[in-house]
Amino acid sequence: MDNIKVALVHYWILSMRGGEKVLENLCQLFPNADIYTHLIAPDGISEEILRHKITTTFISKLPFPHRYYKQYLPLMPLALEALDLHGYDLVVSSESGPAKGVIVSPEAVHICYCHSPMRYIWNMYHDYRSGMGSLTRAAMVPMCHYLRMWDTTSAQRVDQFVANSRNVSRRIARYYGRNAKVVYPPVETKDFEASAQDDDFYLVAGQLVPYKRFDLAVQACNRLGRRLVVIGAGEQLEHLRSLAGPTVEVMGAQPFAVLREHYARCTALLFPGEEDFGIVPVEAMSSGKPVIALGRGGALETVLNGATGLFFQEPEVDQLIEAILHFERYGVAFGPGQIAAHAEQFNTAAFRQQMLEIINAAMGQPVALGDADNQRLRAC
Repeated sequence: MDNIKVALVHYWILSMRGGEKVLENLCQLFPNADIYTHLIAPDGISEEILRHKITTTFISKLPFPHRYYKQYLPLMPLALEALDLHGYDLVVSSESGPAKGVIVSPEAVHICYCHSPMRYIWNMYHDYRSGMGSLTRAAMVPMCHYLRMWDTTSAQRVDQFVANSRNVSRRIARYYGRNAKVVYPPVETKDFEASAQDDDFYLVAGQLVPYKRFDLAVQACNRLGRRLVVIGAGEQLEHLRSLAGPTVEVMGAQPFAVLREHYARCTALLFPGEEDFGIVPVEAMSSGKPVIALGRGGALETVLNGATGLFFQEPEVDQLIEAILHFERYGVAFGPGQIAAHAEQFNTAAFRQQMLEIINAAMGQPVALGDADNQRLRAC
């Protein structure tokens, strides 16, 4: 397949989060692919992505797109359908915001890697709506109705869905009526080492947004008098700082080296929200650290209850406190080395190999794999 033309479609490229790590790995599989996206902020984006030809939709030409892109959501279906993907043999869309709705040639194969059907119109619709003002709430009803119809229709344009977890595959089946293969997203496990160091503090890390429920971790550690470090940026930064007691440090955004150091030094990671997959727990386990997690969503697929971490069942402060106290009394069965070894199944090599197998099967080509560090489609 050396001569096939490949297009990668990603919703927007504004930072190097989990979705962009998937895109980066797809770029490594397809070094000559073109990228299409609604908008891009090049600062902080990996060189692997930036060396590709990148085309943006008309969303990037609207006023202040990097600030108001979420308000432009109703226009994104039109923007995607305006993209000319004529001549591409393979289109791989990366979907969380709108991306899969492109129109491809009849002969092309379209594979959608779905991080989640759009949360703001499906599973988290009422959560987002309840946090808005009355006028925005009223406008959201007809807008989301229109987007759901388009989203369901555009799902039929995809030849093969790939979900980032069994959790998301169930949503794809419910909302789109489509089956999806599961390929866990790539985690750079090689960036971490199993550590037995314990500096007597708990850690939470990630984007500071309401659904991650970092407020539960802050309140639990306030009440227990336990040290907690919060690393991340987002709309809840000041709110969490206002909640923090004397044992809680809200550091805000930090370089990766600082995050890695805190993984290595913490007692355990607290993961009190429900995620589609959740890369942060895997990074913590790659550092040999247990995870105390809400027993929902992607954590059920990455954390081994009693071995690499512990679950609590409801997003309530009292339940998290009970889980912390249970952990402090009994610990977990696995040591740092075993926990890190468990996390290796989610590494980048596994992602590339599994995606390659799905792509080759969809293209009607025999599967051929290169070595684990350079799995390209050259063997096809």
